[in-house]
Amino acid sequence: MDFTLVREYCLAQPVSREDFPFGPDVYVYKTQNKLFAILAEKDGVAYLSLKATPADALMLRQLFSAIKPGYHLNKTHWNTITLDGSVPNGELQRQIEQSWRLVQRGLPKKLRFPGVD
Repeated sequence: MDFTLVREYCLAQPVSREDFPFGPDVYVYKTQNKLFAILAEKDGVAYLSLKATPADALMLRQLFSAIKPGYHLNKTHWNTITLDGSVPNGELQRQIEQSWRLVQRGLPKKLRFPGVD
């Protein structure tokens, strides 16, 4: 997935919105005002940061060289992915969905999207 496809997929998550609290070049995706993804580009290379469970975060770093501990984020719960084509599209989609779900599950029940437990 490239920058544009990742952006579209993040926005396709239910009750998601795009925000720019860190400036016009850092795309932040939120659900119910809680961050679930950060998308940025530096020197022509796109990077995506996503939330993960601690076990998944470690496993993904071992499986894919493009996945590193979260850049400027809690390294136990966040990964940063270099969008260089080495992580399959389906896997990126799964990680985006998982990040969204983890954030939703952390919300009070009355704010969660229906069906998220």
